[in-house]
Amino acid sequence: MSVTPTDLRARAEGVAGHLPGLILSAERLAAMVAPGAHGLRRAGPGEDFWQYRPAGTGDAARSIDWRRSGRSDTQFVRDREAQTAQSAALWLSRGPGMDFTGGPDRPTKADRGQVLTLALGMLMLRGGEKVGLLGHPARAGRLQADRLAQELVAGTDHDAPIHAMRPNLRVVILSDFLTDPAWVADLLGQAAGLGVSGLLFQILDPDEAHFPYDGAVEFRSGTLRHDSRDAGGLRAAYLARLAERQAWLAGQAQRAGWQFGTHLTDADPAQALNWLWQALGQGAR
Repeated sequence: MSVTPTDLRARAEGVAGHLPGLILSAERLAAMVAPGAHGLRRAGPGEDFWQYRPAGTGDAARSIDWRRSGRSDTQFVRDREAQTAQSAALWLSRGPGMDFTGGPDRPTKADRGQVLTLALGMLMLRGGEKVGLLGHPARAGRLQADRLAQELVAGTDHDAPIHAMRPNLRVVILSDFLTDPAWVADLLGQAAGLGVSGLLFQILDPDEAHFPYDGAVEFRSGTLRHDSRDAGGLRAAYLARLAERQAWLAGQAQRAGWQFGTHLTDADPAQALNWLWQALGQGAR
């Protein structure tokens, strides 16, 4: 079925209507986390002090820190930490299961994922890095945050575009990882071959993490439906299956040199963002 200009405009207005709230929420969240740039933890051009070291052959007199040297019999050089504009790719699953929320008092997984993804992108942009959604150009600068917001709201990808990975990228994948995980193994296999580092970050609703259901319950995910007359009887098997999936994800990530983290939508998003930020900083060293 063709899309008329009127339909397209209505869809565009609907997308645009979500942007101010998303951007404001992400800005507030990003403000809770220190926005320093990720250094490479080696001497080189940069603004941040790294270490003092004894002066050696080849160090010019102008590089000597005379104040520090005056406190001992040795001359010291003040090294700065090298920093470069790195490239990162972020990807948020938009599978039908991401629209789930177990209660009106908490966001959907997709909503929480959008805010976390955009806030993380904002922090990286403030650190001078190039950022983009996986499959889209990575750019630096303040305007890129607006582009990220627009692309996140309009996003429809269910599985990460593995073909879009490039050598030496840092990649962050946010998903509930509750569907067939074969694509994850494919993605990490490709990442290992390209020297790509990154994070897998699982976002779950508390009901998915704890399975509090009893009695007759109809479970729905997109077009899939399952009727159970004794949901409580499924709890042990479900939780064992979830633990197995999380252990598999953690193992796959570790073998690829990646990290794996989890987050529940009733938890503080600032804690989730801080984990993501710190984990990325460790991976950059």
